[in-house]
Amino acid sequence: MRLTIVVGMTAGGVGAHVRSLVERLGDLGITVGVAGPAETEEHFGFVAAGARFVPVAIGSAPNPPADLAAVRALRRAFAGTDVVHAHGLRAAALSGLALGRRRPGRTPLLATWHNAVLGSGPRRAVLTGLERLAARRADITLGVSSDLVRRARELGAPDTRVAPVAAPVVQPPARDSEAVRAELGAEQRPLLLAVNRLAEQKGMDTLLAAARVWHDRQPRPLTVVAGDGPERARLQQIIDADGLDVRLLGTRRDVPDLLAAADIYVLTSVWEGRPLVIQEAMQTGLPVVATAAGGVPELVGDGALVVPVGDAAAVARHVTALLDDPRRREEMSARAKAQAAEWPDEDDNARLVADLCAELMSR
Repeated sequence: MRLTIVVGMTAGGVGAHVRSLVERLGDLGITVGVAGPAETEEHFGFVAAGARFVPVAIGSAPNPPADLAAVRALRRAFAGTDVVHAHGLRAAALSGLALGRRRPGRTPLLATWHNAVLGSGPRRAVLTGLERLAARRADITLGVSSDLVRRARELGAPDTRVAPVAAPVVQPPARDSEAVRAELGAEQRPLLLAVNRLAEQKGMDTLLAAARVWHDRQPRPLTVVAGDGPERARLQQIIDADGLDVRLLGTRRDVPDLLAAADIYVLTSVWEGRPLVIQEAMQTGLPVVATAAGGVPELVGDGALVVPVGDAAAVARHVTALLDDPRRREEMSARAKAQAAEWPDEDDNARLVADLCAELMSR
């Protein structure tokens, strides 16, 4: 069976998930090709993992001339393909345009939705149109969380299913935790960690508001954020103006070291599907305080402390309660590991895709 995976511009969890599929599907009897931006291939190395690669410029925002060129390129890339699997809204919509409407004899389209459409106004209207197109052109739509599945169904998707995306097994830390804490300036005080892109969706204003609450504690916690993005300059201005003990570390390649060194992981997103870094944190037993964003509650179960989106006071209350109660932190660590043990792994993800391809071919 020949499968072409379509992916857009990404440097995060979507690309890592596609790379994981490429590594495993060959052993399940599927010949895999990937179509997407050259930059995504450079970041994730699909060819090195065993896939053929076709460069297709799929940008992160609607651009009619570029999108038309991408549709034409996808039509060429789909020649001889048995099934197409598109990841993300734009990849799914452009793949649907390239394949045409669902009809007998058309190459089947499997689509995985990883993120929700946020915002308002004209941009939201355009993206809603893309959502509807992606939903109606796909034969099967997978959502990484239940809210995405409901959304696809509301927009006319004929067959919708929840398909959790597994995080890779966290690699052991390369450095001693005390050395990492010393580097960050947290030798004798609590270390709070967030790992995410500095974008509006990630709710960083909530994290900074919570940091104001614990600023006067002694010893004062140090909050570090690994990641970069368009909000960095604005966030740094707030940190400097308020004198917050928050460090924006930029992009880091040592996330396992940071997870091993931290006392608590904090996620304050406005929306998430199935965040990989929360899975990684809970695998290691790091206590987690997270907002009830998108698929987070169904992901963490009772293995993390969940608060309403945007509620900085609740974030601060749970973080400080954990800092004051080492026994409670140990309990949350054990519950995090127990919850993580119940999640599907990357092999499960690959078997699911292989089974769905077979199902589509048999229709």
